[in-house]
Amino acid sequence: MQDCLKHLCWMLIATAGGTLGQAAERSGLKAEITPGGITVTESGKSLLHYQLRTKSLDGAWPRANYIHPLHDLDGDVITEDFPDDHGHHRGIFWAWHQVWVDDQKVGDAWVCKDFLWDVQSQGVEYGTDGRLRLIANVQWKSSQLSDQAGEMVPIVAEQTMITVHPAHNDHRLLDFKISLTALLQNVRIGGSEDVKGYGGFSPRIKLSQDQKFVGHEGDVEPQKTAVEAGPWIDISDGKQGVAILSHPSNPGYPEPWILRAGRSMQNAQYPGADAVEISPKTPTILRYRLVIHRGSVEQAKIPELFADFAANGQP
Repeated sequence: MQDCLKHLCWMLIATAGGTLGQAAERSGLKAEITPGGITVTESGKSLLHYQLRTKSLDGAWPRANYIHPLHDLDGDVITEDFPDDHGHHRGIFWAWHQVWVDDQKVGDAWVCKDFLWDVQSQGVEYGTDGRLRLIANVQWKSSQLSDQAGEMVPIVAEQTMITVHPAHNDHRLLDFKISLTALLQNVRIGGSEDVKGYGGFSPRIKLSQDQKFVGHEGDVEPQKTAVEAGPWIDISDGKQGVAILSHPSNPGYPEPWILRAGRSMQNAQYPGADAVEISPKTPTILRYRLVIHRGSVEQAKIPELFADFAANGQP
């Protein structure tokens, strides 16, 4: 109990189905787990849906383990799934073109080819401060790597925690902690094998003609290749916006950014075109925060929210 008084405590509310209990309902945040996914609402209004079950578009681009839809503070959907220009893009996702086991490339998680996200377990925790946390334990598998019985062999164990904060004034925070542990020897992941090197945490957000890209040193111009823009990027039209924050503990921090002014995702690039090893002993941990806000960067106080995330990001 003394530890609970000093630190935020979490209580596991649901693991297999149903809704959160009375404590969560009093905060306004509520989660419902179904076979297809976990839906989070606040005071009856939809916030987000985390996809548990594999879905596709008429059999194309099968995917799971991502968020869509994600709603802004007014309830409008701000993410895209199966867009016409890049059918493999999906809401808020994290994926890599390169997944290697020894010298064999096994599937392409970015384009959803020969790859499976097998959700082993899921649950919801409720924090003493009103936050809600989704937890998913996922195994990466590929049809290109099977055992003698023809069963796909698990390659990586992923545990993802998504912490949903109650709306505060004119912004909402979503924190992501993605932990990757190899289940085989000599596993490596990497981005696209070209000068772009894109791969990693990637929001596919609806864009307008009026949005600006702003980093910690000012305006940023999207380029074909990665740009150095510091630890956070804000995408806003001055009325509504989304900021993507990278935690200082991330490997490669501050990561380069792949930014697009239209018809694409935004990517905190890790690790780039050169694949890196995923350890079977020490997890690779990636942490990001999304800030869904009204107003400009200055009005939303993105630098202050980044400083808070850097100092107090979820453990």
